[in-house]
Amino acid sequence: MRVVVFGASGTIGRPLLTELARKHDVVAISRREQKAADGVTWQTADATDAASVARVLDGADVAYYLVHSLGQGDFEDQDIRAAETTARQAERAGVNQLIYLGGLGDDSAELSPHLRSRRETGMRLASTSVPVTTLRAAMVVGRGSAAFETIVALVDRLPAMVTPRWVSTRTQPIALSDVVAYLAGVCGMDDARGEAYDAGGPEVMTYRDMMERIAGLRGKRPFILEVPVLTPYLSSLWLHVVTPVKAGIARPLIEGLRTETVARDERIRTLVPIELTRFDDAARAAFE
Repeated sequence: MRVVVFGASGTIGRPLLTELARKHDVVAISRREQKAADGVTWQTADATDAASVARVLDGADVAYYLVHSLGQGDFEDQDIRAAETTARQAERAGVNQLIYLGGLGDDSAELSPHLRSRRETGMRLASTSVPVTTLRAAMVVGRGSAAFETIVALVDRLPAMVTPRWVSTRTQPIALSDVVAYLAGVCGMDDARGEAYDAGGPEVMTYRDMMERIAGLRGKRPFILEVPVLTPYLSSLWLHVVTPVKAGIARPLIEGLRTETVARDERIRTLVPIELTRFDDAARAAFE
């Protein structure tokens, strides 16, 4: 099959290309020119520009949508425009399946702008006749994952932390390799078309648990004190000071951490049976 991957230069896109290229004719899409890779054709397109999207979708059987505009001031509007444009052009091109990676927790009553944008993006992608397969994941544990690298930076840089309440929120992080396996596994699968799946790792933990586990792997023992007075805005400024994450990315991420992100169904584990990677092993792989 001819498979087009939007957002191919990102943290998840890069390893997904390698996996898909084993079986398919893969076209990787980025807004900027990229170096050629074995088994993958790179093309440039802007997901908000109908002409460029139509060009790269010509002849496609399946299209992956891994695009997001987090870090831009108007990221919600940008995400909506990009999703609508891609969905319409996919329909016109006769694409058989759109595959989208969204976020766990986007069905909560009180959504952060980031999670609200993820949910709205999924809805816009599903607004045409093209069947959409949605995988919803929590934090991805891997190099390049902004949320994971933020947690690691906190552990590495602060021997003691005064943290907001979100450190007690439950989440179900998933290894980068497992997300890639799930995404590749549903490619062209008839039973997955028009379906949404929760994709979580094998362990449910709090962000504090995560910090303590990472600290153990790094040979550290930080002191963590939770306080109720740090707002999402103050938390994002705090992260901007002590981690490499920019405030424009940190704030939407932090606001989303107050929402529990735990899988409610495990159908994907039957559909794409893989041995899930435990958190410590996924973190070690990211460090390497």
